[in-house]
Amino acid sequence: METQLLVALTFSLVGGLSTSIGGLLVILSDTPNLKILGNLQGFAAGLMLSMSFFDLAHNCMNSLGFLKGNIWFYVGALFFASVINIIPEPTLVPEKYKEERDGSVKGILRKHRRHVLFSGIVTAIGITVHNFPEGMALFVGSMKGLRIAVNLVLAIALHNIPEGIAVALPIYYATESKWQAFKLAALSGFAEPIGVIFVAYIFPRRLNPEILEGLLGSVGGVMAFLTLHEMLPTAFDNAGHKQAIQALFLGMAFMSGSLYFLDISLPKEMRL
Repeated sequence: METQLLVALTFSLVGGLSTSIGGLLVILSDTPNLKILGNLQGFAAGLMLSMSFFDLAHNCMNSLGFLKGNIWFYVGALFFASVINIIPEPTLVPEKYKEERDGSVKGILRKHRRHVLFSGIVTAIGITVHNFPEGMALFVGSMKGLRIAVNLVLAIALHNIPEGIAVALPIYYATESKWQAFKLAALSGFAEPIGVIFVAYIFPRRLNPEILEGLLGSVGGVMAFLTLHEMLPTAFDNAGHKQAIQALFLGMAFMSGSLYFLDISLPKEMRL
């Protein structure tokens, strides 16, 4: 248990710190390239979809049967849908606001900056809440083996870079403070190790193998819902449908290759 916790904490820190990379991209660039961001989001979506359907859900159905595997998968999707319903995750680009009737340029800019600042703070809170179950997923994955944990952290880390940008961009625009933008982006990622610690002390020392397989299937449902509900629409908006889809399939191919490589390179006791 202690080794699994250490592995999960290490990986959750890697995934969580990826939001800091997103924050750095914002403060080091005067004008973040949204097209590159969209391609990165599409690539990360491909990683997560491949991991969700071809690995987590597939193995859950093989272990528990088609019906039970599907039930666990959709339980995870419904759980994450309820999280999003409570605290929706705002989009990357702040919404456009209507001009004030008095036509004052300064008044319009002040109001716009206040709205953007509020959007950035809500984004930071929303992403923090979203990162918490990702930390829980990393702990569950580490209980199953190193292969699952490595692929989970790869997908989550690439997914968290755009999330760091989503936090830092409006904060930097509204406050003109690079430190504030980077700080909030970095802090939003610390929910992942907190999620690891939380779930480590809830689960029993030895989890029933069937329950573990079911939880991994639920993690697949969480990842699939997150990808289809949030990541792909953002990728379409920023990179266009054609390039986002190309990046999606590139990410799926990359994850499939990594699954195969890890399967043949890891010792048998570390495989799924």
